Amino acid sequence: MSLSSTAKERAAIAPQSSMPRTVEKPSTSVILTIKGYLARPTVASFIAGGFAGAVSRTVVSPLERMKIIMQVQGPGTSSYSGVWGTLRRMWKEEGWRGYMRGNGINCVRIVPYSAVQYSSYTIYKELIMEPGRRELDTPRRLAAGALAGITSVIATYPLDIVRTRLSVQTASIGKLHVDKTQAPGMWSTAATLYKNEGGVVALYRGIFPTVMGVAPYVGLNFAVYESMREFVADDEGHVSALGKLFSGAVSGAVAQTLTYPFDVLRRRFQVNTMKDLGFQYSSVWDAVRSIVKKEGPFGMYKGLSANLLKVAPSMASSWLSFEIVKDLLMS
Repeated sequence: MSLSSTAKERAAIAPQSSMPRTVEKPSTSVILTIKGYLARPTVASFIAGGFAGAVSRTVVSPLERMKIIMQVQGPGTSSYSGVWGTLRRMWKEEGWRGYMRGNGINCVRIVPYSAVQYSSYTIYKELIMEPGRRELDTPRRLAAGALAGITSVIATYPLDIVRTRLSVQTASIGKLHVDKTQAPGMWSTAATLYKNEGGVVALYRGIFPTVMGVAPYVGLNFAVYESMREFVADDEGHVSALGKLFSGAVSGAVAQTLTYPFDVLRRRFQVNTMKDLGFQYSSVWDAVRSIVKKEGPFGMYKGLSANLLKVAPSMASSWLSFEIVKDLLMS
C-alpha cells in the first residue's frame, strides 16, 4: 500500500470520526450548564423550597382549614368544637371539597413563599457568616431565619389573605350564609377585596401582626431544626431520613407553639371586615384586649390542638422533601 493511498484513507475517515463530536458537543455543554446552574445552593434551595411547600400543604390541608375556622370563631360562637367534631361537620356540610377548600391557592401561595424563604435564608446565611466559619451560631441562625420569614411574607401576603377568605366564607360561623355550591373562587375573592375594601391596602390587611409573628417563628424554626440535625447526626455528620423527619417535626412544633397567638391575630385581621363573624378590631392591642376579655386567655390559642396535629406531619414532610430535592439537584 502506497503512502498516497494511506493518506487518502485517513482523509476519508477523519470527517466521519469528527462528525459525532460536532453534533454532541453543544447539547452536552448545554446540559452541563443547566446542571451546574441548578446545583448552585441558592437555585437548588429555591426549587426545593417550592416543592417542599406544595407537598406539606397538600398533606395537611384538612387540618389547616380546620385550624383557620377555629381561629376566626368569635365570642359566643361554637359551631365547630373539637378536632374530630369539626372534621365530621366539615365532611357533612361540604364533603371532601370541604377538606380541600382553599388548598389550590394555598399551593399557589406556598410554592413561592417556601421558595423565597429557603433561598433567601441561604443568601442571608452567606451575608452574615463570620469569616473563616462554615456554620452560623444560634443568634445568627435566628437572624437569618427571621429575615427570610419577613421577605417571604411580604412577597406572597395577598395570596395568604385570599386563602383565608376562601377557607372561611363557606363555614357555618356566626351569620355567614354563602351558597357552598356557588362560593366565589380565588380571582373573584381577590377582586372583591381590592374593589370594595381599600385596594392594595386591603390585600395587605393584617401584615403587621403577621410580620411580628413570622420573624420569631421562622427564626426559631430554622435554629431548632439545624440544632436538632447536629444532635441526631452520626460521627461523620450524616443525618438519616428519619433524623430529618424528627428534626423537622420538633422544630415546627416548638416554633409554632411559642408564636401561636400571633397566628390567631393574623387570621382575625384578615377577616376583620367580614361583619357577619361578630368582631371588628381597630388595632393589634385592641384585638388582644378584646379576645382576652371576651374569650379568655385561651382565646389566643384557639385551634392550637389542630395546629399541633398539623405541624408535625407538615414540617416533617416539608423538610424531608426539601432535603431530598436539594440533594438531588446539588449532586
